[in-house]
Amino acid sequence: MNKTAASDEIGIFVRVVERGGFAAAAEETGLTPSGVSKAVTRLEDRLGVKLLQRTTRRLMMTAEGETLLVRGREILAAIEATEAEVMAARGKPKGTIKVNMGTAYAKHRLAPVLPKFRALYPEIDLIVSVADRRVDVIGEQVDVAIRTGGLDDSSLIARQLGQSTRVIAASPAYLARHGEPQKASDLAQHICLTIAGFARLSEWPLRVNGKVTPVAVKPAVTCDNADILAEMALAGLGIVRLASFVIEDAIRDGLLKPLLVDCHVSEPVPITALMPPGRQHLPRVRAFIDFLLEHVPEPSRAQP
Repeated sequence: MNKTAASDEIGIFVRVVERGGFAAAAEETGLTPSGVSKAVTRLEDRLGVKLLQRTTRRLMMTAEGETLLVRGREILAAIEATEAEVMAARGKPKGTIKVNMGTAYAKHRLAPVLPKFRALYPEIDLIVSVADRRVDVIGEQVDVAIRTGGLDDSSLIARQLGQSTRVIAASPAYLARHGEPQKASDLAQHICLTIAGFARLSEWPLRVNGKVTPVAVKPAVTCDNADILAEMALAGLGIVRLASFVIEDAIRDGLLKPLLVDCHVSEPVPITALMPPGRQHLPRVRAFIDFLLEHVPEPSRAQP
């Protein structure tokens, strides 16, 4: 069997796993479900191992299948990257990039610079999904996922785009009604607003007796959208702790006031692009990442 046919069969196997079955993979590849099943069987016969355990309800990967899935994705990405690089030599990068990011980055950082990106790269199309939750980058076939905050260990390729800080703030109207907290223990008497889905963001690092201590706040409102929390704070509902780039304009305009600046530990918040192995070599992906590094401004330190 030739190399091309081998890579085709690996590609079909990867699609079967990612789509959860032969029928779904058949729709994407243009084959029949029977043709997809036979391609996987030929691959198993050639390798001399079982890759999938087939039952009436679901497909389960064997250990060998899990190994091939990881390496197969890398092989397919490398093939696509090589083809794209050869084609890019004839002109500017082209193709589609599937990007995922949180609402705050999409609104405050990506949207303002997209017109310039499109002007520079008119043949690169973006599919932007915005979600304030963790997504399965590989399973959902995302080319670039932009994350704000610490990262879990993974096989994804990481490229740091910059960093922000976190700021504790409230509106003057809220402070006029409830007073301004002066020390960590005062937060227990205040209305706090926190990001949902990330337990660590309900613990605010503050210096207590000279020691950095994660102070657990009891949120009156939790929300999975940083911009909505910022709007709640602007409306005078409570105190928030958010990445500086979300509220730096409001602080600059006096609509929010930073709090506990003497004891709040505003640790760096990395902003990172995550990519499945191999995707970082695609010319269109490289162009997108390089553009963000050059044109997206570093968040300023939001201070009073």
